[in-house]
Amino acid sequence: MKYLFGPVNSRRFGRSLGIDLLPTKICTMNCVYCECGETEMCTDEVKEYVPTKEVIAELSSYLSPAPSLDAITFAGSGEPTLHEGIGDIIDFIKNRYSAYRVVVLTNGSLLWRDDIRTRILHADIIVPSLDAVSKEVFGKINRPSFGFDPEKIIEGLVRLREEFIRTIFLEVFILPGFNDGDDELKRLRDAIVRINPDAVQLNTLDRPGSVAGLRAADRPLLERVRNAFFPLKVDIIGNAETAVVKETVSGVNDVLALIRRRPSTMDDIIAGLALTSAEAENAIDELYRQGRIAKKEGARGDFYYAL
Repeated sequence: MKYLFGPVNSRRFGRSLGIDLLPTKICTMNCVYCECGETEMCTDEVKEYVPTKEVIAELSSYLSPAPSLDAITFAGSGEPTLHEGIGDIIDFIKNRYSAYRVVVLTNGSLLWRDDIRTRILHADIIVPSLDAVSKEVFGKINRPSFGFDPEKIIEGLVRLREEFIRTIFLEVFILPGFNDGDDELKRLRDAIVRINPDAVQLNTLDRPGSVAGLRAADRPLLERVRNAFFPLKVDIIGNAETAVVKETVSGVNDVLALIRRRPSTMDDIIAGLALTSAEAENAIDELYRQGRIAKKEGARGDFYYAL
């Protein structure tokens, strides 16, 4: 598959088929914690980065046998709302395969634009992120392309809530030493009250970020953040993807598609694609033989990267 990956067993959305609308790491930001690595093209230009018709054709081929899925998620290499055809793809899924939930993961940076919000309003779940409110902290964590301002992002999220009648989960990524100070947490809480999401999802580092030396927030810190956001509904996201169901044996190409978008440990690969240890090890051995992957040591063990 060229534009689809997985399905992976997501801790948040169950068995989820991924859609990647960017040919490489193209994003409006260059977040220090991004598990996909450094942004190769930092831009706010919205265009058809990959052919919309080809994405729809691949979706049609995959979904026509009615596979067992809990969600179809726009995610992958970069910011999916940069693709001008995302609305057409969402509408295709909802019109032809309405049994599947459509999830859009976005950094929220373009949602101040009316046309961008309109394109994703037919999704079932939108998960934007907001990691900081003060310009200084926002700049250090998210490293945006020219012209992005946290207040503008917040205003876009407020407008999204006014227009989107389904579920919004607001993700806040906590990095010790960056956005865990009392003042920044108060600013975040006040902004979240304005945005009024259905729930806040606290996340932290699980895989190596694009910048070395970052630390994950431990459980006591995440609990402190949750308390600081009281009485908002706050969920602390677990550290790893967990297996939900095993349906098909994934091969070498599925493993490569997964780690190209999400560097993974052997355990992540086994759980994410519902493989046996032997199946995962055989796929990794073959990819090494082909010279298509490398590994780097991380906090949870060796992470495999696509070359």
